[in-house]
Amino acid sequence: MTELATFGAGCFWGVEAAFRKVAGVVNATAGFMGGTMENPTWFDVVYRKTGHVEVVQLEFGPSQISYSQLLQIFWLVHDPTQVNRQGNDVGDEYRTVIFYHSDEQQQLAERSKQQLEASGQYDQPLATTIEPATTFYPAGEEHQQYLAKHPGGYCHVNLGRVDEFLKLL
Repeated sequence: MTELATFGAGCFWGVEAAFRKVAGVVNATAGFMGGTMENPTWFDVVYRKTGHVEVVQLEFGPSQISYSQLLQIFWLVHDPTQVNRQGNDVGDEYRTVIFYHSDEQQQLAERSKQQLEASGQYDQPLATTIEPATTFYPAGEEHQQYLAKHPGGYCHVNLGRVDEFLKLL
């Protein structure tokens, strides 16, 4: 049995690549969530300002990887203090957000955020929002597994840091 998890942590290319490294993640799909237009394209999201966020939707096996562990990876792959930006990417489509699919995910996400805020790791408040999941729209094929197709492509995610973290799980 699998579950869904959906995270917005900046450009979906690197976020997708990071989560594809995780044992227990059955599938990671780049796409859009949280906006006002049905079936938006990347062009719509970036230039027509539909309110969607670039997200990665995960299908994962909770017997292999817990939602709490996925949250740890989410916090690792981006700077949650940035408002509507990650790295060189700027715009509300790059905002930091956790879209939850159940009451349990909401509670775990809120607890995780509170723990990170209390840790003193960041000098600024966390900009991450926690919202109910809405309709997920997969991005076009050109955006799926982009970094696998284009090694060396731009990415704000430090994939080496992800590899090091995964060794500890």
